[in-house]
Amino acid sequence: MSTVIFTLRRRAEDDSAAVVLPLVRRTRDPHAGLWALPGGWLDATEGLDAAASRTLGETTGLSPSYLEQLYAFGDVDRSPTRVVSIIYWALLRSAEVDAQVAAHAAAGDAPENVAWFDAAHLPILAFDHNQIVEYALWRLRNKAGYSRIAHGLLADEFTLAELREVYESILGRKLDPANFRRQVENSGTLIPTDGFRTGSHRPARLYRYNQDVELAERGPLATPSSARPAGRASFESRTK
Repeated sequence: MSTVIFTLRRRAEDDSAAVVLPLVRRTRDPHAGLWALPGGWLDATEGLDAAASRTLGETTGLSPSYLEQLYAFGDVDRSPTRVVSIIYWALLRSAEVDAQVAAHAAAGDAPENVAWFDAAHLPILAFDHNQIVEYALWRLRNKAGYSRIAHGLLADEFTLAELREVYESILGRKLDPANFRRQVENSGTLIPTDGFRTGSHRPARLYRYNQDVELAERGPLATPSSARPAGRASFESRTK
């Protein structure tokens, strides 16, 4: 069992936001010395969701704000022995990453051999983990088109510029600010607050997500009240 956990960090070279993920350097064969997704074995007494949370915490010290089962990878030649991996993917807000990393550092129990990598520029990973990350990114981009999955990378309150930056980081392309504002304001998923973000530019209004709208489409497992409204066009299709 392994987990792909995404967050946003700013690139040092141009201060742009990038989707990044933690990897763990393997200390034993097979693939000793290569970076790999955090993970571990499923205990016979625990469920899959609980195991994913546990192994993620043990290897990286992180607790995600969003966790979902991604896919099962079981190609015959993916490991020297026959191994089928249940893969989860998770989202974590950058402030939560910083707080959790700082807490482990202060307690002296920070996991070893963990480093963060830009998801768009990964080294060769152990096993089929490059393929797994590529699939997770594809899933994230698709879900960004029809759900409020981007909220898993945002603070509870945010400006429209901050929301647009998250979408641009996920989709890998720039979005027209005026068109983006019009679409998200008409989507019914955002609620304006009375707060403003102040800085070097004019104050920008803060928004929050409508909690009546589900974070992500849950398919047949969704309750009727949390299912995505029929007929709503995807964000991706409306921005092309």
